[in-house]
Order: sequence, then structure tokens, then C-alpha cells
Amino acid sequence: MKALLHPAMARAFEEAEAAFARGEVPVGACVVKDGEIIACAGNRTRELNDPTAHAEVLAIREVGRLLGLERLTGCDLHVTLEPCAMCAAAISFARIERLYFGAGDEKMGGVEHGARFFSQATCHHVPEVYSGLGEARARELMTRFFSNKR
Repeated sequence: MKALLHPAMARAFEEAEAAFARGEVPVGACVVKDGEIIACAGNRTRELNDPTAHAEVLAIREVGRLLGLERLTGCDLHVTLEPCAMCAAAISFARIERLYFGAGDEKMGGVEHGARFFSQATCHHVPEVYSGLGEARARELMTRFFSNKR
């Protein structure tokens, strides 16, 4: 039986598919507070000519703007791919409580791979981390995207 995804992760996959359609690396993210999806985003680095316009950063920025808060305590982040080191830092700085992600990213990941940002002594806030949610779907999406580029 196929496991159902949390509604925020399902929305994150919709954002990832939309990013794919725009020619962006297909990553989507949603921030949840008190069980309610507050903001979602997909990668827009090419569209905005902004190397920091990753899905996680865009969603975190929007929640901060909507709630008028610098720190997003009590918020959870659902993202289709393991965050890179930059996004892991943003997650820590925003004080995200829980991070849920799909596929690990052996090449650019910053949570379970690469820099392992949350394991660094200089990291002031570490969220609870849950990985592998929708992993097969996330891997398939990334494989399809990059196979079209080669």
C-alpha cells in the first residue's frame, strides 16, 4: 500500500512540478504552522536571476513577511529534496522546528550529506529532521529533469 503524503508535502511536490515546467531544478517547499500551510514556493533561481531563490528560502521569506516575524518558531518545513547548506542555514536561522524532506541529495545536500550544517558546532538551532518522505517520487522527478538536460 502506498503511503499518503502530508498535505504540505503533496503541495511541495506540486511546486516542484511547476518549477520543472519553468525549467528550474524541480524542488518545492511549504511552511506549516499550527497544521496550516502558510506559504509554498518552488525554485526560481533562473527566473529571478538570483542564486539564493531556492524553494526553501522563498517559502521562509514569505512566511516571515506574512506573519511579520524574523523567527518562525513553531513552524515546520516540508521540502521535496534535502536542503543544501545555504538552505539548512536559513532553516536554522529561522528557527524552523521540524524539517521533512523527500530524497537525499548526495551531491549538494547540506543536512545528511556534504556540509551537514546542523552537526556543526557553530549551528545555534537544530530542527528535528525527518527524511525519505516521498523519496522515490522526488528522485524520479530529479532524474527526469536532469536527463532532459543531457
